[in-house]
Amino acid sequence: MATVHLRIGDLVWGKLGRYPPWPGKVVSPPKDLKKPRGKKCHFVKFFGTEDHAWIKVEQLKPYHAHKEEMIKINKGKRFQQAVDAVEDFLKKAKGKEQNPEGKGDSKGKKTPNKPLKILEEDDEDLSALKDPSEKDLTDSDPEPSTIERLGAGPGSGFNWESSPVKDDPHFHHFLLSQSEKPASSMEPISKRLKIIEEDTGSTSIQAADSTAINGSITPTDKRIGFLGLGLMGSGIVSNLLKMGHLVTVWNRTAEKCDLFIQEGARLGRTPAEVASTCDITFSCVSDPKAARDLVLGPSGVLQGIRPGKCYVEMSTVDPETITELSQVITLRGGRFLEAPVAGSQQLSNDGMLVIVAAGDRTVYEDCSSCFQAMGKTSFFLGEAGNAARMMLILNMVQGSFMATIAEGLTLAQATGQSQQTFLDILCQGQMASTFVDQKCQNILQGNFKPDYYLKHIQKDLRLAISMGDMANHPTPMAAAANEVYKRAKALDQSDNDISAVYRAYIH
Repeated sequence: MATVHLRIGDLVWGKLGRYPPWPGKVVSPPKDLKKPRGKKCHFVKFFGTEDHAWIKVEQLKPYHAHKEEMIKINKGKRFQQAVDAVEDFLKKAKGKEQNPEGKGDSKGKKTPNKPLKILEEDDEDLSALKDPSEKDLTDSDPEPSTIERLGAGPGSGFNWESSPVKDDPHFHHFLLSQSEKPASSMEPISKRLKIIEEDTGSTSIQAADSTAINGSITPTDKRIGFLGLGLMGSGIVSNLLKMGHLVTVWNRTAEKCDLFIQEGARLGRTPAEVASTCDITFSCVSDPKAARDLVLGPSGVLQGIRPGKCYVEMSTVDPETITELSQVITLRGGRFLEAPVAGSQQLSNDGMLVIVAAGDRTVYEDCSSCFQAMGKTSFFLGEAGNAARMMLILNMVQGSFMATIAEGLTLAQATGQSQQTFLDILCQGQMASTFVDQKCQNILQGNFKPDYYLKHIQKDLRLAISMGDMANHPTPMAAAANEVYKRAKALDQSDNDISAVYRAYIH
């Protein structure tokens, strides 16, 4: 097939990995955006989204020539909105094309290479991205290497060049706002699926919104196993099934599997059987001992690991446990990823968890649709152990904060102040959050139904303090909070919500 020559401003269909073709426009990349090395590519802005990407030439087709075909095979709501955005753009551009005035002004002049604007879906000035003075893109343009989920739907009917993401040696990810200046890879850019990569190797995948609600995920064809159906695991499995994943479940208490079998899951008899029959096996259990036993114990995961099998540890444990599990899995030829989650039972049910991953990068990419189903955002932090460290720090902060809020509520009561008024004032200030409001309201109502077990946050505080000791870093605030949670546990609050730490102050 002859090479299609494209210019800045040309409308195209762009194909990204296994995702459906999407309408876009060739635009000028910002001058401070580094281009990936490799084959020729064009920088494309996709309609109906805020997404931009480097796309290989062989993955681009002229918009008008293939419009009817694309509309026939893609029926999603977001896809139709994108096509409508193209048509709106064409209507606005028609008048400008008929009026040649001002075209000669750019002759001999180079339009300043200004950073491109990230356009909203309802932005009317889409034509602002077009630079008439730009020359044709040539064969020297580098290879694209970005993938951004743009919607769901069947693949293209014509022959796109096959380019599996995980096999592309030049597969790197860029955002429009990224430059060569150092920046944190943890910074949320927008509620769009994006993959961010910095020199540190850190990466983030951000879903469009609550994926359990929008239902626009294209599930992986890999067989998924899931071990552990507790507060977090149950919501995760439910969303995996809702989004069309093929899931095999196992739980120490087998009765917990029944509901998911009714929803379409398969039943695994042992962790070893799940690991041997599935391509990717997730686990989410309570603590380091449970995580080790699940892998190393009788009929454990390790017995089912074969070359190429993937194991994803989602439990919040210490880095040493992660290192041990990673080693034993990889020594058997398996591939290992840690992916603990930040959130609660409610966020798990809503598919709005935050996944913090580290380990085998290719497993992280293979888990893309799973992470989209269970969470709103995921981050890749590099080598195994980093996610455990980050999650312990996050939970240390959350646990200490909850203890401080409980201390404030009880001090207000002890000094004759209204606890409700304290909460009302708190929620009007800089510390206002859904977390604070919900936890405080539950405390005032005496509702300590677990959304995140108190015993688990105390375990995380203990592990974080130990991690601080190993790094010779002081953690006095966490240590103080840990003592309060230990007292709450002594008062039989272990299986209540973390907000039950309040009771440590009133007994």
